[in-house]
Amino acid sequence: MPFSSPPSSSSSPSASLYGRLVRWLRHFWPAPLGIDGRERLRFIVGAVVGVLLTALLSRWWAGDSGTGPWMVASLGASAVLVFGMPSSPLAQPWPVLGGSTLSALVGAGCAALVPDVALAGALAVGLAIALMVPLRCLHPPGGAMALYVVLGAGDGWRLAAFPILFNVLILLVTAVVYNTLTGRRYPHPQRAQVTGEIAAGAFTSSDVDAALSHYNQVLDVSRADLEGLLHLAGRAAFQRTLGDLRCADIMSKPPFAVEAGVSLKDAWTLMRAEQIKALPVVDAQRLVLGIVTVADFMRLANLDLHEGLGQRLRTLVMGRSGQPATVGEIMSHPVQTAHVAQHAMDLVPLFSHGGHHHIPIVDPEARLVGVITQTDLVRTLAITVQGRDDDVSPGGSKRQIAPVVAPKAGP
Repeated sequence: MPFSSPPSSSSSPSASLYGRLVRWLRHFWPAPLGIDGRERLRFIVGAVVGVLLTALLSRWWAGDSGTGPWMVASLGASAVLVFGMPSSPLAQPWPVLGGSTLSALVGAGCAALVPDVALAGALAVGLAIALMVPLRCLHPPGGAMALYVVLGAGDGWRLAAFPILFNVLILLVTAVVYNTLTGRRYPHPQRAQVTGEIAAGAFTSSDVDAALSHYNQVLDVSRADLEGLLHLAGRAAFQRTLGDLRCADIMSKPPFAVEAGVSLKDAWTLMRAEQIKALPVVDAQRLVLGIVTVADFMRLANLDLHEGLGQRLRTLVMGRSGQPATVGEIMSHPVQTAHVAQHAMDLVPLFSHGGHHHIPIVDPEARLVGVITQTDLVRTLAITVQGRDDDVSPGGSKRQIAPVVAPKAGP
């Protein structure tokens, strides 16, 4: 009788259950920590130094005065946090000191009031957590401190002072010195420090707060660090999206430009006819001298007075005694320029923080070869994200001529 293969396992219920089981079991295997060998060595040496100094000083302090313990085992867990994760909210000085000592006192109280050791230990851990959370001193080894005092022989109140408080103080002093010497900020800032660069990202601090509220779980990373990491990830994604695009790939070329001696009337007529909002000002060799924008015209038209704006603009461009008559008299200079081979990403801070709207692009000889506007950059990003090709190369537009308006010859 010929052998017949069993039905495809992918469609059987048992295979589906097996797949879910395998995926669930994979959750038990954590992801790598993502630290290099140097950081790993720094971590290990710090824990060794911290625990050793704490042990030596605590043993010396105890001397021959008694037979009680002079060190607690949970201090090893605290050492992992303060030396291995010095930026963690759970490893900061107040959580380590307050969480450990407060939990020890809670354990002493439960041991004194509850005769059953099992019940007293459970209550001590629960009450310690209940106090550490609102007091902002949540420290995982604190639960062990509470249980240690309940289970430990002798006076619980004395154990809270020595060895617990004594051990923790020595460990913290060692952590501050060691982390500082090895390039780690400790205590680590836990509040967001928003800079202009961060504030210009794709999301705001309130968005992070909303996400954390929705997540509603304790994170072993400060809110400030989380926000900073999100902004770095967003910036990296933006860099990847734009790739290796250069200014030459997205600039409008050749650009309209004027010479400094051109009249305001001619410059204004050109801007209105071509529907552009800025004109680079160049010399005879096309070296950029400045830039004139609609904002320059508006400023001279005295926008503080809202009546008769059109008339004031006409008076300005037509000329009147005592008023500027040429582009060179009203242009903004010096002007921010960018190199034709420069990465397009380099222009993002100029647009987002520098207040620029039009950036002239120059070649290696500093001659004007194009202009990039905010619209060019946004259009390039949209095309790149959508992965489509347009007739116009990513962000710029092309013209057949490169008009430079020169001053009209006199009569």
